[in-house]
Order: sequence, then structure tokens, then C-alpha cells
Amino acid sequence: MDDDARLEDVLNDVGPRLRKIRQERGATLSALSEATGISVSTLSRLEAGRRRPSLELLLPIARAHRVPLDELVGAPQVGDPRVRAKPIVRGNRTMLPLTRQPGGPQAYKVIIQPSSDDDCEQRTHEGYEWLYVLAGRLRLRLGEHDVVLGPGEAAEFDTHVPHWFGPASDAPVEFLSLFGPQGERMHVRARPKAP
Repeated sequence: MDDDARLEDVLNDVGPRLRKIRQERGATLSALSEATGISVSTLSRLEAGRRRPSLELLLPIARAHRVPLDELVGAPQVGDPRVRAKPIVRGNRTMLPLTRQPGGPQAYKVIIQPSSDDDCEQRTHEGYEWLYVLAGRLRLRLGEHDVVLGPGEAAEFDTHVPHWFGPASDAPVEFLSLFGPQGERMHVRARPKAP
């Protein structure tokens, strides 16, 4: 479908959309006319599709109904830049998935609340993990190592090595976790290669 045809479809749908919005609000054509300064006959023709919508007509109607202009014209939605992650809660851990495709490296924002019930047992599994602390202090037990990471610090490790991580204090810790389930290492490039 070319741009002209799409524009025509959008314009044709404006009238029924205007009628629906007005009726949902329980407004009469007379009341809308009074609120907008547009004659009843013009509003009626606009809703019936016998009058082409223009900004001069749509802006006062949008203002009267207190809706965005996009809602009146049914503008196509643009990609929403917000990540709407559904949290995964396991005990004192909340994980927000930041990747949507299955397989391959997965990214999570993780928040761990301090807990006296926290199991500090080290575990192993397939994969490779990279952690970056956003807030708080993260205790990482990795094999025989026991380290504390603060904001802006990162660690990466093969998950075949026994490991555990959690808050290093009585405050929550927030961090990003990149996990490669098949053991892929994360490649972080600090600066471009010299030519």
C-alpha cells in the first residue's frame, strides 16, 4: 500500500473515531459545538465522513475531549522506547529481563534484597556470566575467591566455577547480568582498535 492510500485510510477513519469518542463521553453535537465553536452541521459532516478533517477542526475537538490529537486521527503507534519487562521474583531476588529473544546471551537487571534466609551455597551450571554493579555492594563468592564489588565495577566468570552472589551489606544491591547459556564470553570493547 502506498503512502497516499495509507493517508486516505487514516482520513476515512477519523469521522467514525470522532463519533465514538464523543458518544463515549456522553456529549451531544450541540454541546461539542458550544465547547469548540464549530457548527453542529460541520461536526455532523465531519463525523459522517462528508467533511475532510483539518487541524483547524481537530485541535479544538481534541482540546474539548481532553485527548491527544493522535487519538482522534488514529496515528500509527511508533515504537515505544520503554522496556516493559515483567519481573521474575524468586525469594529476595527480582530479575527484570532486558532481552526478548530465546537462546543466546540474556541480559537482566537484578535487584537482591538482603535476607537472613539467603542460601550462600555456591552452585555451578552451564554458561558464562558478566556482572556490572549499578547500586549497592555485591558480594561475589567465586571458587575460593570472596570479593565485594561497588557501583561501576564488573566481574565475569565461567559458571562451571562454583559461585554465589548477593548483597554485601544490609542494603539491597542492583546490577546488570549478562548471561551466555552456552558458555559464550561477553566481549566488552573499551576503545576502538587503532587503524
